[in-house]
Amino acid sequence: MSSIDWNKKQCVVLDLDGTVYLGNIPIPESVAAIQRNWDRFAFHFLSNNTSHSPDSYVTKLNKMGIPARLDQFLCPTTPLVDYLKEEGIGTAYVVGNSLFKKDLAQRMPELKQQEEGAECVILAYDTELTYEKLARSALLLQKKEVRFFATHPDLVCPSPEGPLPDVGSFLSLYETATGRRPEKIFGKPRTEVLEPVFKKYPREAVVMAGDRLSTDKKLAENAGIDFICVLSGEATAEDVQKEERQPTVLVPTLGHAMP
Repeated sequence: MSSIDWNKKQCVVLDLDGTVYLGNIPIPESVAAIQRNWDRFAFHFLSNNTSHSPDSYVTKLNKMGIPARLDQFLCPTTPLVDYLKEEGIGTAYVVGNSLFKKDLAQRMPELKQQEEGAECVILAYDTELTYEKLARSALLLQKKEVRFFATHPDLVCPSPEGPLPDVGSFLSLYETATGRRPEKIFGKPRTEVLEPVFKKYPREAVVMAGDRLSTDKKLAENAGIDFICVLSGEATAEDVQKEERQPTVLVPTLGHAMP
Protein backbone atom coordinates (compact mmCIF):
# COMPACT_ATOMS: atom_id res chain seq x y z
CA MET A 1 0.00 0.00 0.00
CA SER A 2 1.10 3.54 -0.70
CA SER A 3 0.09 6.77 1.00
CA ILE A 4 -2.11 9.73 0.11
CA ASP A 5 -0.42 12.94 -1.04
CA TRP A 6 -2.89 15.32 0.57
CA ASN A 7 -1.23 18.33 -1.05
CA LYS A 8 -2.58 17.12 -4.38
CA LYS A 9 -6.12 16.46 -3.16
CA GLN A 10 -9.01 18.89 -3.46
CA CYS A 11 -12.08 16.73 -2.96
CA VAL A 12 -12.89 13.99 -0.43
CA VAL A 13 -15.82 11.65 -1.11
CA LEU A 14 -17.02 9.87 2.00
CA ASP A 15 -19.21 6.85 2.44
CA LEU A 16 -21.42 7.37 5.47
CA ASP A 17 -22.57 4.30 7.41
CA GLY A 18 -19.50 2.46 8.64
CA THR A 19 -17.21 5.35 7.76
CA VAL A 20 -18.59 8.47 9.45
CA TYR A 21 -21.00 6.73 11.80
CA LEU A 22 -22.57 3.38 12.68
CA GLY A 23 -26.33 3.69 12.66
CA ASN A 24 -26.95 6.75 14.80
CA ILE A 25 -23.62 6.53 16.61
CA PRO A 26 -20.86 8.87 15.34
CA ILE A 27 -17.33 7.51 14.90
CA PRO A 28 -15.47 10.19 16.93
CA GLU A 29 -12.14 10.03 15.07
CA SER A 30 -13.90 10.33 11.72
CA VAL A 31 -16.07 13.27 12.74
CA ALA A 32 -13.02 15.05 14.17
CA ALA A 33 -11.05 14.50 10.94
CA ILE A 34 -13.86 16.01 8.86
CA GLN A 35 -14.20 18.99 11.18
CA ARG A 36 -10.50 19.88 11.20
CA ASN A 37 -10.26 19.58 7.40
CA TRP A 38 -13.59 21.19 6.53
CA ASP A 39 -12.06 24.37 5.11
CA ARG A 40 -9.19 22.58 3.37
CA PHE A 41 -11.07 20.11 1.17
CA ALA A 42 -14.39 19.98 -0.66
CA PHE A 43 -16.33 17.18 1.04
CA HIS A 44 -19.00 15.12 -0.66
CA PHE A 45 -21.04 12.43 1.09
CA LEU A 46 -22.09 9.31 -0.77
CA SER A 47 -24.45 6.62 0.43
CA ASN A 48 -26.22 3.77 -1.31
CA ASN A 49 -28.75 3.71 1.53
CA THR A 50 -32.02 4.73 -0.12
CA SER A 51 -34.05 4.31 3.06
CA HIS A 52 -33.19 7.94 3.86
CA SER A 53 -33.48 11.17 1.89
CA PRO A 54 -30.58 13.60 1.40
CA ASP A 55 -32.43 16.05 3.67
CA SER A 56 -32.43 13.54 6.51
CA TYR A 57 -28.70 12.93 6.02
CA VAL A 58 -28.00 16.67 6.29
CA THR A 59 -29.92 16.82 9.55
CA LYS A 60 -28.14 13.75 10.89
CA LEU A 61 -24.66 15.04 10.11
CA ASN A 62 -25.46 18.51 11.39
CA LYS A 63 -26.45 16.99 14.74
CA MET A 64 -23.05 15.28 14.83
CA GLY A 65 -21.29 18.62 14.40
CA ILE A 66 -20.59 18.34 10.66
CA PRO A 67 -21.88 21.43 8.74
CA ALA A 68 -23.01 19.40 5.73
CA ARG A 69 -25.17 20.96 3.03
CA LEU A 70 -27.67 19.36 0.66
CA ASP A 71 -25.54 20.11 -2.40
CA GLN A 72 -22.75 17.93 -0.98
CA PHE A 73 -24.77 14.71 -1.17
CA LEU A 74 -24.47 12.01 -3.81
CA CYS A 75 -26.89 9.10 -4.03
CA PRO A 76 -28.22 6.46 -6.47
CA THR A 77 -31.50 8.34 -6.94
CA THR A 78 -29.82 10.93 -9.17
CA PRO A 79 -28.67 8.51 -11.92
CA LEU A 80 -31.90 6.52 -11.47
CA VAL A 81 -34.03 9.58 -12.26
CA ASP A 82 -31.77 10.52 -15.18
CA TYR A 83 -32.24 7.03 -16.62
CA LEU A 84 -36.01 6.99 -16.14
CA LYS A 85 -36.24 10.27 -18.02
CA GLU A 86 -33.94 9.03 -20.80
CA GLU A 87 -36.10 5.91 -21.21
CA GLY A 88 -39.35 7.89 -21.16
CA ILE A 89 -40.75 5.92 -18.22
CA GLY A 90 -43.76 7.65 -16.69
CA THR A 91 -45.27 5.09 -14.30
CA ALA A 92 -43.49 2.94 -11.72
CA TYR A 93 -44.37 0.66 -8.83
CA VAL A 94 -41.94 1.67 -6.11
CA VAL A 95 -40.85 -0.71 -3.38
CA GLY A 96 -39.38 1.86 -1.02
CA ASN A 97 -40.18 3.65 2.19
CA SER A 98 -41.98 6.98 2.48
CA LEU A 99 -38.79 9.08 2.56
CA PHE A 100 -37.52 7.52 -0.67
CA LYS A 101 -40.86 7.95 -2.42
CA LYS A 102 -41.03 11.58 -1.33
CA ASP A 103 -37.51 12.28 -2.56
CA LEU A 104 -38.24 10.53 -5.87
CA ALA A 105 -41.41 12.61 -6.29
CA GLN A 106 -39.48 15.83 -5.68
CA ARG A 107 -36.86 14.91 -8.25
CA MET A 108 -39.33 13.61 -10.83
CA PRO A 109 -42.84 14.96 -10.13
CA GLU A 110 -44.09 13.71 -13.50
CA LEU A 111 -43.50 10.06 -12.48
CA LYS A 112 -46.69 8.30 -11.42
CA GLN A 113 -45.92 6.01 -8.49
CA GLN A 114 -48.64 3.38 -8.79
CA GLU A 115 -49.32 -0.24 -9.64
CA GLU A 116 -51.85 0.39 -12.39
CA GLY A 117 -50.07 0.78 -15.70
CA ALA A 118 -46.65 0.39 -14.11
CA GLU A 119 -43.91 0.24 -16.72
CA CYS A 120 -41.31 -0.83 -14.19
CA VAL A 121 -40.67 -1.92 -10.61
CA ILE A 122 -38.14 0.14 -8.66
CA LEU A 123 -36.61 -1.58 -5.65
CA ALA A 124 -35.02 0.63 -2.99
CA TYR A 125 -33.86 -0.15 0.56
CA ASP A 126 -37.35 -0.39 2.02
CA THR A 127 -37.29 -0.37 5.83
CA GLU A 128 -41.10 -0.32 5.74
CA LEU A 129 -41.30 -3.44 3.58
CA THR A 130 -44.57 -5.40 3.75
CA TYR A 131 -45.72 -8.67 2.23
CA GLU A 132 -48.27 -6.68 0.22
CA LYS A 133 -45.47 -4.76 -1.51
CA LEU A 134 -43.54 -7.97 -2.19
CA ALA A 135 -46.65 -9.66 -3.57
CA ARG A 136 -47.77 -6.81 -5.83
CA SER A 137 -44.28 -6.18 -7.21
CA ALA A 138 -43.65 -9.91 -7.77
CA LEU A 139 -46.90 -10.19 -9.73
CA LEU A 140 -45.92 -7.22 -11.86
CA LEU A 141 -42.53 -8.78 -12.60
CA GLN A 142 -44.24 -11.86 -13.98
CA LYS A 143 -45.11 -9.63 -16.93
CA LYS A 144 -42.14 -9.56 -19.29
CA GLU A 145 -42.91 -6.04 -20.44
CA VAL A 146 -42.53 -4.64 -16.92
CA ARG A 147 -38.94 -3.55 -16.40
CA PHE A 148 -36.97 -4.04 -13.17
CA PHE A 149 -34.54 -1.58 -11.55
CA ALA A 150 -32.76 -1.49 -8.19
CA THR A 151 -31.19 1.50 -6.52
CA HIS A 152 -28.03 -0.33 -5.35
CA PRO A 153 -26.56 -3.82 -4.87
CA ASP A 154 -25.60 -3.82 -1.14
CA LEU A 155 -26.33 -7.18 0.46
CA VAL A 156 -26.49 -5.78 3.99
CA CYS A 157 -26.65 -2.45 5.80
CA PRO A 158 -24.29 -2.06 8.78
CA SER A 159 -25.77 -1.29 12.20
CA PRO A 160 -24.35 -1.18 15.74
CA GLU A 161 -26.02 -4.56 16.37
CA GLY A 162 -24.78 -6.20 13.20
CA PRO A 163 -25.55 -6.36 9.45
CA LEU A 164 -29.17 -5.96 8.31
CA PRO A 165 -30.75 -7.24 5.06
CA ASP A 166 -30.42 -4.65 2.27
CA VAL A 167 -31.41 -4.46 -1.39
CA GLY A 168 -28.96 -7.17 -2.45
CA SER A 169 -30.62 -9.60 -0.05
CA PHE A 170 -34.06 -8.59 -1.30
CA LEU A 171 -32.92 -9.30 -4.85
CA SER A 172 -32.25 -12.93 -3.97
CA LEU A 173 -35.86 -13.20 -2.80
CA TYR A 174 -37.15 -11.67 -6.04
CA GLU A 175 -35.01 -13.95 -8.17
CA THR A 176 -36.33 -17.00 -6.33
CA ALA A 177 -39.95 -15.84 -6.59
CA THR A 178 -39.94 -14.43 -10.14
CA GLY A 179 -36.80 -15.68 -11.86
CA ARG A 180 -35.87 -12.06 -12.57
CA ARG A 181 -32.85 -9.90 -11.83
CA PRO A 182 -32.84 -6.13 -12.38
CA GLU A 183 -31.78 -5.03 -15.84
CA LYS A 184 -30.01 -2.07 -14.23
CA ILE A 185 -28.67 -1.46 -10.72
CA PHE A 186 -27.63 2.06 -9.77
CA GLY A 187 -25.37 3.45 -7.03
CA LYS A 188 -21.92 2.24 -5.98
CA PRO A 189 -19.88 0.69 -7.59
CA ARG A 190 -21.22 2.31 -10.80
CA THR A 191 -19.31 5.50 -11.57
CA GLU A 192 -22.33 7.54 -12.69
CA VAL A 193 -22.93 8.43 -9.06
CA LEU A 194 -19.63 10.38 -9.05
CA GLU A 195 -20.30 12.41 -12.20
CA PRO A 196 -21.18 15.60 -10.26
CA VAL A 197 -17.74 15.44 -8.64
CA PHE A 198 -15.83 14.80 -11.86
CA LYS A 199 -17.47 17.83 -13.45
CA LYS A 200 -15.60 19.95 -10.88
CA TYR A 201 -12.37 18.11 -10.11
CA PRO A 202 -9.79 16.02 -12.02
CA ARG A 203 -9.66 12.43 -10.86
CA GLU A 204 -6.17 12.74 -9.41
CA ALA A 205 -7.52 15.46 -7.07
CA VAL A 206 -10.24 13.18 -5.66
CA VAL A 207 -9.94 10.60 -2.89
CA MET A 208 -12.67 8.33 -1.58
CA ALA A 209 -13.02 6.67 1.82
CA GLY A 210 -15.30 3.77 2.70
CA ASP A 211 -15.68 0.52 4.60
CA ARG A 212 -16.95 -1.82 1.88
CA LEU A 213 -14.83 -3.68 -0.60
CA SER A 214 -17.61 -4.67 -3.00
CA THR A 215 -19.04 -1.17 -3.39
CA ASP A 216 -16.73 1.57 -2.03
CA LYS A 217 -13.38 0.06 -3.05
CA LYS A 218 -14.79 -1.20 -6.35
CA LEU A 219 -16.21 2.24 -7.15
CA ALA A 220 -12.85 3.91 -6.51
CA GLU A 221 -11.16 1.34 -8.76
CA ASN A 222 -13.77 1.77 -11.49
CA ALA A 223 -13.37 5.55 -11.29
CA GLY A 224 -9.57 5.49 -11.13
CA ILE A 225 -9.24 7.40 -7.86
CA ASP A 226 -7.34 6.79 -4.61
CA PHE A 227 -9.18 4.80 -1.96
CA ILE A 228 -8.94 4.86 1.83
CA CYS A 229 -10.30 1.64 3.30
CA VAL A 230 -11.47 2.06 6.89
CA LEU A 231 -11.97 -0.82 9.31
CA SER A 232 -14.68 0.96 11.28
CA GLY A 233 -17.51 -0.73 9.37
CA GLU A 234 -17.89 -3.91 7.32
CA ALA A 235 -14.42 -4.76 6.00
CA THR A 236 -11.82 -6.51 8.15
CA ALA A 237 -8.04 -6.57 7.69
CA GLU A 238 -8.34 -10.24 6.75
CA ASP A 239 -10.87 -9.39 4.03
CA VAL A 240 -8.56 -6.75 2.59
CA GLN A 241 -5.58 -9.12 2.52
CA LYS A 242 -7.54 -11.42 0.22
CA GLU A 243 -8.09 -8.66 -2.35
CA GLU A 244 -6.10 -8.86 -5.57
CA ARG A 245 -5.88 -5.07 -5.67
CA GLN A 246 -5.10 -3.38 -2.38
CA PRO A 247 -6.57 -0.03 -1.32
CA THR A 248 -4.29 2.99 -1.41
CA VAL A 249 -4.44 3.16 2.40
CA LEU A 250 -5.82 0.83 5.08
CA VAL A 251 -6.64 2.45 8.45
CA PRO A 252 -8.77 1.77 11.55
CA THR A 253 -10.83 4.94 10.99
CA LEU A 254 -10.90 7.95 8.67
CA GLY A 255 -9.21 9.97 11.40
CA HIS A 256 -6.07 7.85 11.04
CA ALA A 257 -5.72 8.71 7.34
CA MET A 258 -6.48 12.43 7.15
CA PRO A 259 -4.05 15.20 8.13
